[in-house]
Amino acid sequence: MNNFLEVFLLSLIPTFEGRYAIVYGIGMGYPLWETLLSASLGVLLLSFLLPALLPYIDRLMLWLEGTFLRKVAHLYLYYVERVRKKAHPYVEKWGFIGLTIFVAIPLPGTGVWTGALAAYLLAIGRKQTVPALILGGLLSMAITLLPALGLFG
Repeated sequence: MNNFLEVFLLSLIPTFEGRYAIVYGIGMGYPLWETLLSASLGVLLLSFLLPALLPYIDRLMLWLEGTFLRKVAHLYLYYVERVRKKAHPYVEKWGFIGLTIFVAIPLPGTGVWTGALAAYLLAIGRKQTVPALILGGLLSMAITLLPALGLFG
């Protein structure tokens, strides 16, 4: 498989994302610029695509209310509305910066996938979500790049 494509596809996997795709690419001896570019493209694609697709979950749940799964749909919609109401003051205060920091932390369970889902659940607008996901994803890559290059040891 092409090195560029391999790192790009790895950068799309939840929890792996760009931050660990660059570590993999560097570990495999792939050219640094190629690894960074392909992982960055993966972060960009996820940052635009996920916020655009997640609202369809609500539409699906609204549709499911008319089926035998209405209890599941109702529970989901109730939970999302409750989370949004409780989190609203925090989102108003920390929205962009909080989401950026959350995505930038290079630990499993954080990252672009989880950040996009959190932004969706907390009703952070796309105008804030997309730049926060991009910036956080790229910062996460930078944080993992330095040790991968051996700059700390």
